[in-house]
Amino acid sequence: MFRKEIKVTDCTLRDGGLINKWQFSHELVRDVFLAVNQSGVDYMELGYRASKKMFDPKEYGPWRFTTDEDVRKIIQDAPVNMKLGVMVDIGRVEEDDIAPCEESPLDFIRVATYIHDVDKAIALANHVDSKGYEPFINIMAISTANEFELAQALQQIDAETNVTAVNIVDSFGFLFSESTHHLVKIFQNNLKTKGVGIHAHNNQQLGFANTIEAIRKGANYLDATVSGIGRGAGNCPLELLLSFLKNPKFNIEPVLQVLEDVFLDLRKEIEWGYLIPYMITGTLNEHPRTAIALRQDPKNKDKYAEFYRTMTTPECFSDE
Repeated sequence: MFRKEIKVTDCTLRDGGLINKWQFSHELVRDVFLAVNQSGVDYMELGYRASKKMFDPKEYGPWRFTTDEDVRKIIQDAPVNMKLGVMVDIGRVEEDDIAPCEESPLDFIRVATYIHDVDKAIALANHVDSKGYEPFINIMAISTANEFELAQALQQIDAETNVTAVNIVDSFGFLFSESTHHLVKIFQNNLKTKGVGIHAHNNQQLGFANTIEAIRKGANYLDATVSGIGRGAGNCPLELLLSFLKNPKFNIEPVLQVLEDVFLDLRKEIEWGYLIPYMITGTLNEHPRTAIALRQDPKNKDKYAEFYRTMTTPECFSDE
């Protein structure tokens, strides 16, 4: 529960934005920033950095792009106690979208990738590094990865980059304690000079439990979000994680305050957290997009048994 090497990253705005296309108000983002900034968290991921040539600003909110200018507006007059950063997707950001670190209020950039794109992820992480940012790589949909290819990818990342850590990302919320333990060991065995992290989703109500298991087995980079906000079933809740970690630098009170002041009302506007359709996709190791679509259908959103039948015997429901 206490290990000085442990670092916590807050992903509230970046992951939470997947629900509402990052249409968060300036006031909400400022409130979340101030709360997390007072909590002792080590890193805060404010959103994605993406090209406006690829995403329409009329459709997506500012935290899909997270410009340096918008970040400066949020942090104005506040002494920043943590590192600030963004996530980038391969093929969705251009080199010119990333200014040199000395010209930016950001400190780190995380590259999201799938195993088959590891070469592109390495190139992007090295570009980020060359700009002066602290680089990270997140390997998504880890529960679908071939272990041989995973080991090769990790060895390549270890040899060819200066990333601080590589994160296990349970995109589908499929992992349980034994599989989390197994994956941490694979990462440790193949990353000789890099840290290991965990980004757990809560489809089976195991986001917090799997994060604890990763901690027990030596992972030191931990992702969480306020109230567990995130796409579909959401993530490991920040308030639970900080209450578990016994490092006195962490302070749960500002997180509880922003929960009370902001997230109670936000839950009335957008939906996230453990729900049966997300449990079903999680146990089947499927992307949550089908469950998300179901929850957006007012007439059918609670037809759990029918959804399960459709997911497990799709041939019975084909139009062909």
